[in-house]
Amino acid sequence: MVETILNSGNGCSSGQGPYNTRQDAVNFDAKRPHVSKSTIINYAPAQLDRYELDAMAKEQGHGPYLRSGPLSWLVHDAPEYEERKKRSTFVPPSISIKDVHAAVPRHLFERNTAKGLFYVGRHVAISLLFYLFAKRIDAIVWNISSAFHWGPLGRSVLCWFLWALYWFWQSVALAGMWTLGHEVVLPITMRCCKRTHELLHSSADTMRSHRIHMLPLTYLSRQKGTNSLERDETYHPVTRKDLNLPNADHATQMDYMEIIEETPLYTLFKMVIRQFLGFQLYLIHNRKGNPKYPPGTSHYKPSSKLFKPQDRTSIIVSDIAIGCMLLFLAAWSYRTGFSNVWNLYFVPWLWAHNWIVMFTYLQHSDPTVPYYREKSWTFARGALATVDRPVFGWIGRFFWHGIAHDHVAHHFFVTIPFYNLPEVTKAIKPVLGEYYCYDSTPTLYALWRSFTQCTFVEAEGDVVFFKNQRGEALRECASEPTVADAGDSGNTVLMNGSMDDGEELKLTGL
Repeated sequence: MVETILNSGNGCSSGQGPYNTRQDAVNFDAKRPHVSKSTIINYAPAQLDRYELDAMAKEQGHGPYLRSGPLSWLVHDAPEYEERKKRSTFVPPSISIKDVHAAVPRHLFERNTAKGLFYVGRHVAISLLFYLFAKRIDAIVWNISSAFHWGPLGRSVLCWFLWALYWFWQSVALAGMWTLGHEVVLPITMRCCKRTHELLHSSADTMRSHRIHMLPLTYLSRQKGTNSLERDETYHPVTRKDLNLPNADHATQMDYMEIIEETPLYTLFKMVIRQFLGFQLYLIHNRKGNPKYPPGTSHYKPSSKLFKPQDRTSIIVSDIAIGCMLLFLAAWSYRTGFSNVWNLYFVPWLWAHNWIVMFTYLQHSDPTVPYYREKSWTFARGALATVDRPVFGWIGRFFWHGIAHDHVAHHFFVTIPFYNLPEVTKAIKPVLGEYYCYDSTPTLYALWRSFTQCTFVEAEGDVVFFKNQRGEALRECASEPTVADAGDSGNTVLMNGSMDDGEELKLTGL
């Protein structure tokens, strides 16, 4: 059910006549038990979408039609994801935070200022080297084309190739600066004074024309309410009610098709807009943020409900710093030309936003990961609604400091420096057991999968899972749990390395 799936679609070549429903296709196939995998799709109607085609393929004992062929290594579900799908009935975890904490060696909580400054300095140096390379692209193109006697076409191809190379690696570096800013939100990376942290964090964010003091203030709210439908701050899912869908008991496939089904091209367009502009839209007017905030909510507005009154001065300082960066970019453009600044700064800046949205979205948005409502949410359950992914392999580990590789551990221990998190992950995995979520699905396919299958959640229910455009969820909760069912996992997040230090952040009621 793979090779010729799109070759014909309005009827069958044997003269059987067209069919328009999945059941017609299945019945038709049942009459031909020996039809091969490569020919059965000649009978597939154009009206069948990829979910139906996948289902038909499964009935024939074959893999989904999108996941075969020469590019199958890029388009497939990882074994860990398939294993979670098999556990379709979900029982909310009751793992104890004390047990998780006890599994982590004490020395991993220690912060090293020299090591932290080394990572910051290394990252800035690499970004500077990429910039110096870009400044010499024209000279490199001229020297190579002259040496090989290339004409205008060869020079143009080489020029575009080198610029694309720069845009990719510089965007990766800029996204890495964001992850360092993420680490400096709290004294995570190094042990030094608050002023030093503020200076480093402000410098990293100003260079990227981002918020400076805004993130620390909303980031902690995010940590305190991960995958809580009442508390979570970003990538807030829409509900069946928001989409004006009929109740699940009465909704038909035609209802889903008419209201939320999209063409792949339109879905791709939405995805591109979200990837490249979504982060700034969230900062500007809380796009995809928690709907509990009123219209006009913005990270750039000092009076925003996102912040407390005592935080307004910090927001003003942040806005002024970003304004200064924009003035610098305007002056740079005036002196050297906008195209120069576009190539050196804005293109990698846009791509960096794409990477940031990609790995932050995939950390918590997955068809196999639950969302909780207030009655059943706890800090531990929210932390476990996180997926570790080896995003881009060594690139994610080196440039993005493992922000996607060890994110579960980060949610349990927000002040452990990122360079210790790999060891923390190894230490806590035996305690978490099957509730530790890991997914080695190729990153870009995982992004497309989540974007197309994480469409909405039900408006009722204490534990809900994403449903796709056909109203189908991969998992469902076994029962309606409460916080009491969580044992002592509770709503306490440890902010340092000791249960006895008394330095805890109580989350109940916040």
